[in-house]
Amino acid sequence: MTRDISDEDRGALQAAKALLENPGFTARVTNFIGKPIEDGIARLPANWSGAIDKATRLALTKAADTALFTLTDRPGLSASSRWHKLAVSVTGGVGGAFGWAGLALELPVSTTLMLRSIADIARSEGESVAAAPTRLACLSVLALGGSSRSDDGTDSGYYAVRAALAQAVSDAAQYLAQSAGANASAPVLARLISAVAKRFGVQVGEKAAAEALPLVGAVGGATINLLFIDHFQDMARGHFTVRRLERRYGEEAVQALYATLPAAR
Repeated sequence: MTRDISDEDRGALQAAKALLENPGFTARVTNFIGKPIEDGIARLPANWSGAIDKATRLALTKAADTALFTLTDRPGLSASSRWHKLAVSVTGGVGGAFGWAGLALELPVSTTLMLRSIADIARSEGESVAAAPTRLACLSVLALGGSSRSDDGTDSGYYAVRAALAQAVSDAAQYLAQSAGANASAPVLARLISAVAKRFGVQVGEKAAAEALPLVGAVGGATINLLFIDHFQDMARGHFTVRRLERRYGEEAVQALYATLPAAR
């Protein structure tokens, strides 16, 4: 029952919802470049949508193998968010120097670093990164806050995204539990990566559009990547706070309380 949730944990859930329902990556980038993302989209090559879809899926596959399936479990460590931000901003600076052409080289590295940071945050919320559900939850974070322009509010809310991914996550968890040598190219994992890529690709497209603007360059690319990882670190903090509370009170009670809370602090 929601009345059993302590005031402290109600506050934690409110803070998590404020992060999860107000992603703000596009707004952050727009504030930085001083003009709408659409101005950058107009400068992308004619085939940009297909190219970003391909780059996103490849980046997620490589990152999942490197960042998740090779992780060792070291519980009790606090998240190293600043180090990951620094590393991602460096890769963004290198990618920004080459503009659109640098995306395919920079994105797998940035995505791997972001997944490592997301796993750090998961550990700080009491998750075991050796457990398949935690690893898949880390991957799922990249789908949060990435609704397409055609989505309505019911499709893009936090619990709606979790519901949309639920079957793919369940199938992948079952596969990982039965397979000692799992890799992200396995069909069942590829299906989950495809579902995540559909939403993550929206954010990647907006990032590429911002970096395509002439005024951006290497310095701007570093800053945009910093905004990019900051966005997903916020999503991770919200997501793994919710999961921690669900372990304590049950999914039904936490979801019911979440629905009654305002989206802003």
